[in-house]
Amino acid sequence: MGAGEGRYPAAVPATDEIKERIEAEVDRRADVLLDVSRRIHARPELAFAEHTAHDLLTNVLEAEGLAVERGAYDLDTAFVARAGSDGPTVAVCCEYDALPGIGHGCGHNVIAAAGLGAGLAAAAVANELGGRVVVLGTPAEEGGGGKQIMIDRGALDGVDAAMMVHPAGVDLRSMDTLAIHQVEVTYRGRAAHASAAPERGLNALDAAVLGYVNVAALRQHIATDERVHGIFLEAGTAANVVPALTRAHWMVRSPTRAGLTALKERVVACLAAGAEAAGCEIDLDWQDPAYDELLTLDAFDDVWAANLARTGRRAVRAGDDGAAPVVGSTDMGNVSQRVPSIHPMIAVSPPDVPIHTEAFASFAGAEAGDRAVLDAAKALATTVADVWIDDELRDRIRAEFDLRRT
Repeated sequence: MGAGEGRYPAAVPATDEIKERIEAEVDRRADVLLDVSRRIHARPELAFAEHTAHDLLTNVLEAEGLAVERGAYDLDTAFVARAGSDGPTVAVCCEYDALPGIGHGCGHNVIAAAGLGAGLAAAAVANELGGRVVVLGTPAEEGGGGKQIMIDRGALDGVDAAMMVHPAGVDLRSMDTLAIHQVEVTYRGRAAHASAAPERGLNALDAAVLGYVNVAALRQHIATDERVHGIFLEAGTAANVVPALTRAHWMVRSPTRAGLTALKERVVACLAAGAEAAGCEIDLDWQDPAYDELLTLDAFDDVWAANLARTGRRAVRAGDDGAAPVVGSTDMGNVSQRVPSIHPMIAVSPPDVPIHTEAFASFAGAEAGDRAVLDAAKALATTVADVWIDDELRDRIRAEFDLRRT
């Protein structure tokens, strides 16, 4: 890629002086960043309805002089902000949707504010260092696949690398992820009076229960790193009426998309067998997009770990020093399969507090969450600078990316 005028020499990592200046840019905006984090936390919004968070973030980006497109890629709560005119392009992703019932139990307020801070700090030196930064506001990570929708509509066109950070109970180099596909299952039977004429009914609840039991039996015979879990959404209306319709929601997870495809076939067979046994019909509505597994890159993770160490934290691999892995699924996996990416975890709670809980939500909105916002923003922004400046680093990252994708 061509070097911008005034850019630092190629193949030279960002110096301490450069990184200190970038970190100072974060500190200078600390009050704004923490205010955004706290306000998003106080008003949790679900997938594709994150209007307050969208406006908070874009207002700050516009006030800082970035070129902002609100409602980007035909998604009301997505946005894109750009800075820099030449050089490698790095995308910083912000998530800001909440969970039903428990608010920011996944700490997306921290993700949003840290991404905002990183984008602003990087933008302040973009022209000087010869790089471009794109801040992507990505709605609906908790279900809806906002990133994949944005990818399909061009959000990663021209992007050389992407990054974000996620809160957890420990500082991890990366997240252990599973590919996932969700499905809503509808069973259709025939209603009848459960006492006067049960023989005339076809019990859709029986179909759902039998399907559930079949999947429960299947779990004994799947790989230890695969997951299948589900709930009933609708199970009838009265005990004396044979249920004519029931609905369930299932999640199927496997370490790879190839494994996911095979596991889905087995799960469908279990669910369909329940319908056949009860004489009912079954409809499967797979909730696209599916989420890919995260493609992790040691060369890229090393840069993050080194820059996070500047804040006094130590990013470890799962298993090191007894650090438990954080296992889940994310549409950042879809990003990572298309451009080199990082998805590290930053501690906001004690290690024994799991994500997706009310307890974790409390930590994400308190002082520990504030510290994580600032530390993560600094480490992300200095990592952006390393990617911009160091041609050899970009080559190593790209080579590992190409090798692991084959």
